[in-house]
Amino acid sequence: MPLPRAVRSAACRGGPSGTPGPSPSITPPAPRGAAGPAPAVFPATPPVLYSDNHVVILDKPAGLPVHAGPAGGPSVEDWFPQLSRRRDGPWLAHRLDTDTSGCLAIALRKQPLVTLQQAFAAHRVHKTYWAVVDGGPQEAHGRMTFPLVKISTPAGWRMHAVDCDGEDGAGAENARNTNRKEGGKGVSQQGGKGSDAQAASTTWRVLGRGGGKTWLELTLQTGRTHQARVHCAAMGWPITGDALYGTAHSQGLHLLARSLSLPLSPVITAVAPPRAGMRTALHACGWQGDEDKMGCP
Repeated sequence: MPLPRAVRSAACRGGPSGTPGPSPSITPPAPRGAAGPAPAVFPATPPVLYSDNHVVILDKPAGLPVHAGPAGGPSVEDWFPQLSRRRDGPWLAHRLDTDTSGCLAIALRKQPLVTLQQAFAAHRVHKTYWAVVDGGPQEAHGRMTFPLVKISTPAGWRMHAVDCDGEDGAGAENARNTNRKEGGKGVSQQGGKGSDAQAASTTWRVLGRGGGKTWLELTLQTGRTHQARVHCAAMGWPITGDALYGTAHSQGLHLLARSLSLPLSPVITAVAPPRAGMRTALHACGWQGDEDKMGCP
């Protein structure tokens, strides 16, 4: 199916959401003998925020991995034949967590892939996230700089924020760690020096509050695995619905890859609308749902 040369999100067009209308869908097959909730259903056609001959930016649905794991199942790569039939693409330019929705860049050819990989490595790609967190900071803005380390156990792996107080300084500038829960999920009490911890930096600002939650804009200066989730949890305000670093929620992880700006020529910027399951909490925090005033290009 050919894609239009340039497509803007439904939210930026004034529509009620960024999801496509009724269409065929893809549903992962349930394991034999499996019980529990019905499997998620994803659109059969990719939700496109931007497209040209070199790059596509998708609005990745929450719950859909970017590529299939060892057990198989649906993934963003299932849409690749619809995006391009060339032999030198498409390719994932970066990744998003399975439970995170929003902007995901796909390179349609090898050369754009190399260009984007170099831009990501040089931290020249501008990424912003929206998150709704449980509780929240008292300050209006700040920066989190906890190094991150991967911890593996027989039960699985997770990322931890290294407690570097007394060594390289506090892990949260302006917030001064006053809200952080020592020893909480995602917080490691080991020192950062001499470990495998990687530097990580996230700036945040408060966009609204309500219902015991806070709506944050997060800007990642680095792109570590689970960075936004672990940094927020380390501060004592985990992202709502984060079953790994906080508490599960019926509406899932409240984390949106809100905008993505690629330093190409010309610069490409896309903005993703909040998914339906995140909107109730956003409205409680003061979001009016007026996408035209929220930075759509």
